[in-house]
Amino acid sequence: MLVVLPTYQEAENIGAILPAIRGAVPAAHILVVDDNSPDGTGDMAEAAASELGQIHLLRRREKSGLGGAYRAGFAWGLERGFESLVEMDADFSHDPAALPELLSASEGGFELVIGSRYVPGGSIPNWALHRHLLSRGGNLYASACLGLDCHDSTSGFRVYAATLLARIDLSRVRADSYGFQIEMTYRAVQAGARIREVPIRFVDRVEGESKMSLYTVVEALGLVTWWGLERLAHRKGSRVGPGPLAAARLRVGDAAHLELEE
Repeated sequence: MLVVLPTYQEAENIGAILPAIRGAVPAAHILVVDDNSPDGTGDMAEAAASELGQIHLLRRREKSGLGGAYRAGFAWGLERGFESLVEMDADFSHDPAALPELLSASEGGFELVIGSRYVPGGSIPNWALHRHLLSRGGNLYASACLGLDCHDSTSGFRVYAATLLARIDLSRVRADSYGFQIEMTYRAVQAGARIREVPIRFVDRVEGESKMSLYTVVEALGLVTWWGLERLAHRKGSRVGPGPLAAARLRVGDAAHLELEE
């Protein structure tokens, strides 16, 4: 089992999160995917590897998005034969103590296990009303557009089976940040995955700065709308002609844009 842990400017958390994960799942391998953090996060992870064991570091040249970090981490794990791959945050928003329950659920034949805030037993203490509304609204909108039978498609605390990731063409997954979780849920449904949601307690980071922004939310809503329109077109059995809409592709990078190709 491999825990994929994307980091950027997490020097205040990395020294604590790695031993916490090791304590929760002693046999786990941990891959820190660091986007060249100027605060030395990568160096701290490398130092922890010699003390804790089974910690690996994948350095990327620059900050290029959460989705890109997970795609790189998943590819690294698949190449090395890991059967289960976990995604989680490095800032203690996701409690390492919940890992055994998520992993146990994945052993029951579910190819995607989501740590959910919105099933019975899940919670988000100390969130302001507007954040609850934004998160709930985003999940409801994604479910309506994409036909997802999922309460928390935006959760970033998950266990993927390698069999599922092998069926998803990761090179075609374009979204980053907030939208990445929705896209991966959608692709999992398309791939015929059995999905289970396990309740978790989600808390805001204590140390460091949040990387969520209005841009990431708007980006995600735009992508969901696009995928929903594609899904509607397929459901009607229609095929879009060779005009600009048929050739349009969403390419998501540090600045998302809609590129029309004739």
